[in-house]
Amino acid sequence: MSEKRLFRSRENKMICGVCGGIGEFFGVDPTLIRLAFVLFGCTGTGIVAYFVAAVIIPDRP
Repeated sequence: MSEKRLFRSRENKMICGVCGGIGEFFGVDPTLIRLAFVLFGCTGTGIVAYFVAAVIIPDRP
């Protein structure tokens, strides 16, 4: 059984590839993930979470 890993996307990225990577990992359209980050960004939480995720999630090898 292959292990599924979370990586930042190289093909489907706008800023750092975090939303594209999360979308690929869960099999969801990255646009929905981006929309969620924008909605959370209104409170400031989404902006901090995005940049923390950009630092923590590794780039696809």
